[in-house]
Amino acid sequence: MAKVSDILSGKGPHLVTISSQATVLTAATVMNDNKVGSLLVLEDGRLAGMLTERDILERIVAEQRDPQTTRVVEVMTSDVICCRPHTDLEEARSVMKNRRIRHLPVVEEDEGGVIGVISIGDLNAFQVNHQERTIYLLKEYIHGTW
Repeated sequence: MAKVSDILSGKGPHLVTISSQATVLTAATVMNDNKVGSLLVLEDGRLAGMLTERDILERIVAEQRDPQTTRVVEVMTSDVICCRPHTDLEEARSVMKNRRIRHLPVVEEDEGGVIGVISIGDLNAFQVNHQERTIYLLKEYIHGTW
């Protein structure tokens, strides 16, 4: 069965982070520049929270708060659900579906440091690629070119 580590190995170790004291405007700019829907909020190298597009919509736009003066720490999600590299992809998908979240930080087995993030898009792309490979191999087998 496929694991979270299978997705991470294809994505690489790039983490997009922000300080809890940065403004939400800065965070939104970082998200846009990196074409991501969430940022890991780190304090002293440890995960303090996560800022998502939904956080910005619900806690800044809907509440008509000023993104230039509001700090990330004021609107971030601090109770972050995480997974481990050995987590099955179906378990990760289930957690995302049941918790209605689109991003899942991946933490180390021992120390708990963040080593990556998977998104629902990553899960879907992995599944599609796996299905395409299976279809290709089945065609090869059926047509005897294997």
